[in-house]
Amino acid sequence: MADGSVDLIVSNLMLQWCNPDAAFAEFRRVLAPNGLLSFSSFGPDTLRELRAAWKQVDSHSHVHQFIDMHDLGDALVRSGFASPVLDVERFTLRYPDVRKVAADLKATGAHNASAGRSKGLTGTRMFAAMQAAYESFRQDGRLPATYEVVFAHAWVPAHSARRSSADAASVSLEEIKRELRARRDK
Repeated sequence: MADGSVDLIVSNLMLQWCNPDAAFAEFRRVLAPNGLLSFSSFGPDTLRELRAAWKQVDSHSHVHQFIDMHDLGDALVRSGFASPVLDVERFTLRYPDVRKVAADLKATGAHNASAGRSKGLTGTRMFAAMQAAYESFRQDGRLPATYEVVFAHAWVPAHSARRSSADAASVSLEEIKRELRARRDK
């Protein structure tokens, strides 16, 4: 795809599996001036109950470590985006048992990509121990699974030089003010 040939990129729940700096640099490369990036991603409170239950069982990482909203915002700025707006919303799904939580996660294609994950299979005793630990979260007969969803958008400045990911990225306050004034005047 040619540099600056796209006006809009929408990414839904993909960035948590990527290096955000690399993804944002590529998004920035292909977006045209005044182009918009809009995305959602999971935040660090996602699956906190499952993470806590596994932590009681062993020291391995069983739940992927999701990126904080503030770190995503910093990565946007490093990549040359302007006027980033980020917000977080938490959703709690409720399940009859841990196996239903695991089945939902498997159905989405989610998996643990953490470096500290166990390389072997999880035995029935370990899984049973995690299930017992997860039971401490049960409320009104259901087990919660929290999802922290980060919603964000950012613009490519109208008049800025293209930068490679190796270059230092900066956006002046004056440039941001000009962008905001130009949008208000439209």
